[in-house]
Amino acid sequence: MTIKLTSDEALVLSHWLERLQMTDLSRVVDDPAVWAPIHRIAGTLGKSLAGLFAPDYDERLEAARRRLRSEED
Repeated sequence: MTIKLTSDEALVLSHWLERLQMTDLSRVVDDPAVWAPIHRIAGTLGKSLAGLFAPDYDERLEAARRRLRSEED
């Protein structure tokens, strides 16, 4: 299966998945069978996104969020 994301979508999703994984997944995701795909997607995004460790990561993330929100309007 292939899922295509824009760089903005990938950055925002990666950030959200990272935050999700730092919580108690059992409180958010009631089916443990879903945890493995969540970890796989997060890992794949983490390897693919060069900007995750950039000094301006927070600014890049906020800019991506703004662009995605403006697409919805």
